[in-house]
Amino acid sequence: MPGQDNQDEVLRWVERVATFCVEEWALPPITGRILGLLMICDPPERSAGQIAETIRASRASLTSNMRFLAAIGLVRKVRVPGDRTTYYRIEDDAWHKVIQRKLDGLGAFGDIAEEGMRLAGGSGTHTERIRAARQSVTWLRDIAARNPPQK
Repeated sequence: MPGQDNQDEVLRWVERVATFCVEEWALPPITGRILGLLMICDPPERSAGQIAETIRASRASLTSNMRFLAAIGLVRKVRVPGDRTTYYRIEDDAWHKVIQRKLDGLGAFGDIAEEGMRLAGGSGTHTERIRAARQSVTWLRDIAARNPPQK
């Protein structure tokens, strides 16, 4: 990141990503900072030490969050020939994976709501709350299915 002014702007943007991840997905701020930094940095790979220094995080906290992000497939380890350092890079399809998990969750809740309606008798005023929940999640799932992300 070239100049100090630009670096400050980048760090403010990274912090906005972190805030979004906290508010929308209940992720720890450090996780959002890692994602934000790995989205905007050039080159796209960073070592754990570089990430920790840039976002001002402890190595221990960073390591556990990197492990989590790698386990869910959003970040991957990258090796550079002749270099013993491990680098990290955000997966090209990371955001598609995030959205797909959300859509899968909506589908699963739609199935749960269907079962609840069956258990409640399927009709009558006592099933309206379940029916409303099912309609909302299936509506959103169906919109996403009709409009897949462009690559």
